[in-house]
Amino acid sequence: MRFFDWVVLFLSLGGVIFYGLWKARGSDTTDQYLRAGRTMPWYAMGLSIMATQASAITFISTTGQAYVDGMRFVQFYLGLPIAMVILSVTAVPIFHRANVYTAYEYLEQRFDSKVRLLVSILFLIQRGLAVGLALSAPAIVLTVILGWSAEVTTLVMGITVILYTTMGGVKAITWTDFYQMLIMFVGLGIALLTAIWLLPSEVGFLGALEVAGGAGKINPIVTAFSWNDRYNLWSGIFGGMFLALSYFGCDQSQVQRYLTGSSIAQSRLSLLFNAVAKLPMQFVILLTGCIVFAFFTYNQPPLLFQKHAQSSIEKAAEYPELKSRYDAAFAKRRAAAENISRDKTAYQEAAAEFEAVRKDGSLLAERVLGEKGFNDTNYIFLNFVTTYLPVGLVGLLISAILAAAMSTISGEINSLATVSIVDVYRRYVNKNAADGHYLWAARIATIFWGIYAVVTAQYARNMGSLVEAVNLLGSFFYGGILGVFVLAMYTKRVGPWAAFIGVIAGEAAIFTLHFSGMASFLWYNVIGCIVVIAVGLGLSFVEKKQPA
Repeated sequence: MRFFDWVVLFLSLGGVIFYGLWKARGSDTTDQYLRAGRTMPWYAMGLSIMATQASAITFISTTGQAYVDGMRFVQFYLGLPIAMVILSVTAVPIFHRANVYTAYEYLEQRFDSKVRLLVSILFLIQRGLAVGLALSAPAIVLTVILGWSAEVTTLVMGITVILYTTMGGVKAITWTDFYQMLIMFVGLGIALLTAIWLLPSEVGFLGALEVAGGAGKINPIVTAFSWNDRYNLWSGIFGGMFLALSYFGCDQSQVQRYLTGSSIAQSRLSLLFNAVAKLPMQFVILLTGCIVFAFFTYNQPPLLFQKHAQSSIEKAAEYPELKSRYDAAFAKRRAAAENISRDKTAYQEAAAEFEAVRKDGSLLAERVLGEKGFNDTNYIFLNFVTTYLPVGLVGLLISAILAAAMSTISGEINSLATVSIVDVYRRYVNKNAADGHYLWAARIATIFWGIYAVVTAQYARNMGSLVEAVNLLGSFFYGGILGVFVLAMYTKRVGPWAAFIGVIAGEAAIFTLHFSGMASFLWYNVIGCIVVIAVGLGLSFVEKKQPA
């Protein structure tokens, strides 16, 4: 990056962080630190909810996902608006009236402490693993820009987030998220418009859509049903709805956002805002990835988008012959793209040949680097931004990506700390300490989970599309957690043992589906939830009454 890019980057990020800390003044009680004293307005909560989910993975990996696999990933979000309406009507008033700090406190009110502890542990495992994935994405950014190692970049990002999260608590996070999300919206719009502007004048926006569509990228709706197809209309509506119900209704990283609301109505508005805005935002991000694909159809990209891997294979004896094939394949694809209106089949064949050569490059990287499963999907958008965007815009786009990263990581380590202290430490270790003790314990837990994120981020490299990886990880647990909340909120007959065994049965069903390969991951959420409900209701008919 150039000097002016660095100025834009530091001013935008630094200003946002200092503003968040300034707004968080007075977070000197446990309630203020963990729930912002229940004073937050809907618009701050709404953008914070979106920012916590819209991590750097959203910018870096979703655009790369569209480049590689097209727009069908947008179907993942089709069930989200339905889920938001359901949660606004049901979960929001229940949690507010229960006056809880965490969603899992409610499970003890409804069942007992063992159900609460089981689900709290499942959350800590799932979210603890996911926070490392979230931190690995900005590490990719800094690695590309500065050439630092992944270890150094994760440490720099981790320390930055730990500092302001530990100091300001959830209020600092929410207000920081609010302005970080505004930066993300601006950055997203600029990325799309710049990609269109940089296209050859004779191609334009419609020509880019034709080129991307000819390669099978403009595929937002797939109506054919298949259990093993990750993204189609049916898995999106049903699997996506169940995943969103669990993520926004049972995951503390999201529930904690609307527990800070000043009223039930304000919390409801925050979810309904996401119901309206989230799907269009994801559509635009995926569309940006498709336009970048069209751009690289006319402007030759590197054989590998990851610079370290590219420089490594250039030293291999096989590289000159591979590079010659790659140059020829690119020229052939570009020529075919210029005649796509007359001969679409020739373009598709040329595109397939080009991707085959890229695949050979990835295989060479695996051999040279000694790493199996090499994948540079997460570097595609960054290569475009850092290579082709004008001065100033690079800094703004990078700040948007890092803002997305910090908002997600801060929200996740804050929710992990909250569950650790409220559901485990205060419940089982030290029940009667002063409020100041729990406040300091929450700060220490925040630091612990931040360090944990830095360590686990080292294992997220070469996992392919990070946006797929993080949702697959969540789907291992979301169905089981959602099922027990359905039993808690909508049944009166089911007792604590039936609920406890139901969760274990649901998790067993999910992992059986995964290792047998019987269905794609979005269906884990549906089937896991159904198993929990079925087992819980079934056992409730034979469960003996527990003594009071």
